[in-house]
Amino acid sequence: MALSKERLLKVYRDMVMIRRFEEVIEEYAANGTIPGFVHLSIGQEACQAGVVDALKKTDYKFPDHRGHGAIALCGTDPKLVMAEIFAKETGINHGRGGSMHVNDLECRNMGFNGIQGSTMVTCLGTAFASVYNGTDDVTAVFLGDGTLGEGTCHESMNMAATWKLPIIYCLVNNGYAISTRYEEAHPQKELKTWGEGYEVPSFRLDGNDIEAVIEAVEKAADRARKGEGPTVLEFMTYRWQGHFAGDPAAYRPEDEVSYWVNDRDPLKLTKAILLEREQVELAVLQAVEEEEEKHVQEMLKFSLESEYPGIETATTYTYADREVELR
Repeated sequence: MALSKERLLKVYRDMVMIRRFEEVIEEYAANGTIPGFVHLSIGQEACQAGVVDALKKTDYKFPDHRGHGAIALCGTDPKLVMAEIFAKETGINHGRGGSMHVNDLECRNMGFNGIQGSTMVTCLGTAFASVYNGTDDVTAVFLGDGTLGEGTCHESMNMAATWKLPIIYCLVNNGYAISTRYEEAHPQKELKTWGEGYEVPSFRLDGNDIEAVIEAVEKAADRARKGEGPTVLEFMTYRWQGHFAGDPAAYRPEDEVSYWVNDRDPLKLTKAILLEREQVELAVLQAVEEEEEKHVQEMLKFSLESEYPGIETATTYTYADREVELR
């Protein structure tokens, strides 16, 4: 599927924003400004930008622990997402969520948590709600290759397939679950075959090809909206960093990393299509890059200048409080 020049420019801008957003997060995690562990998706931008672009605003999205990019594109002001990662009061969750627990129900970003495979269960709820309420909203849930080892994945897939729930399983296969190659943890040569055991249409595709990602998600969403049930999409991609920011990732061969960084960079691949097929001038793309750099620097300034939550609010949001307006 060939996207229009305008749409390609839009998703290229999205990917540039994600890349610079995460590079800033990496820098400030390394210098100790951002607390806790941070998991980055640099190198996986097409999976996130493509999935979100192919969905409606009212579709439910369940990010994974490497989901900053998708979260920043769901409709929340990205500076509120960055401030949240910096644990600031101005963050979308008032600094309570941090890197792995950002949610914004108004944008139907349903959030993640530290329990691998948990969103495979909770996504059944939103998908069933769509059926029960008679809407055509689909649920997209991101998961990694390592998550497939969780029993909840199989139980959830079985229910989704049996009830024909409108779910798109966005399986982001970046090659490693922490430090374990996926081939060493699974007998299948292609993890997409995991869904076939439940009679779920399953496809493997190039996760760094933005056009392939969007086409696959749109087709999966279309059949889900028609009541035809879930789809598994295995996106083959690569994370440039280790499992977490600061992980030296000595377990990865240098030539493997070099191949993905130099030859399979999703930004470079999309830029080449714009330059060669769509005949977009280089100056136009450079302007996009400069604008997004400025955009991200504005997010950083906002995050650094924002205050941390006050100690007097330490127990706020711990229990339900109808007098507190949750954002």
